[in-house]
Amino acid sequence: MREKIVFFDLLRCVAATAVVVIHVLGPYRELIGQIPDHAWITAVSYNSFSRWAVPVFIMISGALMLTDTRPFELNYYVRRRLGKVLIPFLVWSVFYAFFSGLTPDGYQSSTAIATLANMPEHETYYHLGFFYYFLPLYLVIPFLQAWVKRADPTAVKGVTLVWMLLTALFLFYIDGPWSHQLVLYSGYLLLGYCLYRYSWPTLGWLLPLGIAALLLTDYMVLSRSFAADEYTVGRWLSYKTLNTVLIAAMVFVVCRHIADRFSEETLAKLAFVSRYSLGIYLLHPIFLWPVRAFDWYFIHPVLMIPFWTLVAGGLALLASWLLSRHRLTAWLVP
Repeated sequence: MREKIVFFDLLRCVAATAVVVIHVLGPYRELIGQIPDHAWITAVSYNSFSRWAVPVFIMISGALMLTDTRPFELNYYVRRRLGKVLIPFLVWSVFYAFFSGLTPDGYQSSTAIATLANMPEHETYYHLGFFYYFLPLYLVIPFLQAWVKRADPTAVKGVTLVWMLLTALFLFYIDGPWSHQLVLYSGYLLLGYCLYRYSWPTLGWLLPLGIAALLLTDYMVLSRSFAADEYTVGRWLSYKTLNTVLIAAMVFVVCRHIADRFSEETLAKLAFVSRYSLGIYLLHPIFLWPVRAFDWYFIHPVLMIPFWTLVAGGLALLASWLLSRHRLTAWLVP
């Protein structure tokens, strides 16, 4: 139990931090040729090195929910599992629809209304897209949970390997029914389960493969962009491709490997941040708004990105903690 708590606390903390990094650096991506090459390369490399964050969140869900041995109860599942995420998502989506009308030149109510109208098909703010492919996984989880309870470990590993092959096909534009996002995202649930339940694939395999995938991803993004003289990534920064799978799996096993090496004081701090990791995810764009709206990027991105990540992430953590202290608002940051 101690390993489970420490391990997942650390994973949630690093994943939440990486998400904030991605959103802090967003404006840099389109500045190729407008800022010095070394500054642009730095910012885009931060992006390439952080794309594992969203898959890690899905893998955590797979590791925890697929290993749950309690009998499946539909009412509990809908109310305590799905509802715990779905209801805050809907409320925050409405909030951000109205927030989207805020601009440096004043409030644009027409933008807010149009954003709200498109909510069934499109996220109301850039960070909420995650939920449009995460929430459908709740339809898959009960079936995977029932299957892994009965399946031979070799079969589970085999299906996971087949899924990894499908992500390789998707990377190179070999598309088919396997390219559906529900298929490609569902595999992360099984991968998280295999890494946690079987410690497979092992660190010995994933560390070199993950590092190679990380470097190759950055090289492909940089080289393609400079060749096109514009920011272009193909599918190298997709969450559904083999390179991202290998990087996310590496982060998962490395965090597991080092989790118990931290002091008790550090573990307590990790547990606190982990408790509000979803709140950080939901709230940090509020504090990033003035940074992006008024272009408050005034020093080299090697320092600017970590600085605003710390500020926006810290303020989101504080806001999440404050909301959690009152019973009328605690459900907004589950």
